[in-house]
Amino acid sequence: MRSAASAVPPTGLVMLSIFSVQLGAAIAKTLFDDLGPGGTVFLRISFAAVVLLLLWRPKLGGYARSEYLVAVVFGLALAAMNFSMYLALDRIPLGIAVTLEFVGPLGVAVAGSRRMLDLLWVVLAAAGILLLAPLGVFGQSNLDPIGVLFALTAGLFWASYILLSAGTGSVFPGGTGLVISLCVGTVVLLPIGISSGGYALLDPWLLLAGFGLAMLSSAIPYSLEMEALRKVPARVFGVLMSLEPAVATLLGFVVLGERLGPKSIAAILLVTTAAAGASRFGKQSSAG
Repeated sequence: MRSAASAVPPTGLVMLSIFSVQLGAAIAKTLFDDLGPGGTVFLRISFAAVVLLLLWRPKLGGYARSEYLVAVVFGLALAAMNFSMYLALDRIPLGIAVTLEFVGPLGVAVAGSRRMLDLLWVVLAAAGILLLAPLGVFGQSNLDPIGVLFALTAGLFWASYILLSAGTGSVFPGGTGLVISLCVGTVVLLPIGISSGGYALLDPWLLLAGFGLAMLSSAIPYSLEMEALRKVPARVFGVLMSLEPAVATLLGFVVLGERLGPKSIAAILLVTTAAAGASRFGKQSSAG
């Protein structure tokens, strides 16, 4: 996979990663009728753990108990983030769910800043969220409030995921920490997956779909992003990743037939602009 990825421009790798993740999310939503959000997320995380374990072959033993604890907490955040997101997708459109989830990384990007420019990104994001709020703000919204809450919760866990990934990466080499965390997530999600999916988890076609979902949502994008980050600054990477809500909206329409109104489109543009701005201008000192 690495040799093939090396022939693609770094920005192309990031865009392929974004497309892969959001296509996986769209496909996941089609499995909810059979597996439910819990069964679907369990198959995704468990298959991703197996695939990345075989692909990267990390050394899992020989670490201190405190180091394993870091990976465990990271795994809990990862499981909670994905499960919350799938619960949101079960109730609201893909593009809107991803937009609301972006509050998490945006908050991490501007946290602690006192610059007026960063305040602008917060205001833009807040305006976008208010446009989507199912509270009659800026007109009546037909979004499920529980779905909105789940998406915002996923964003909170995404912020935790970002912060914990740095700590995990400093303790474990390469993808070792991620693989351990995925194994933890598999164990945590096991009872949820069984109660949600039941005997459907034994269906060969659904298992095959779960494997494909794990490849699209985890194995392929993680590998592409690792390759891209070797070649592009984190600032540029962040700007490109801010396109996720737009890509999610496009694939939600193409794959799921989800049509969004002008107010929702405006909200997505506001949050995308805020995320891109925070990534582009958030680290001027390191921009060179």
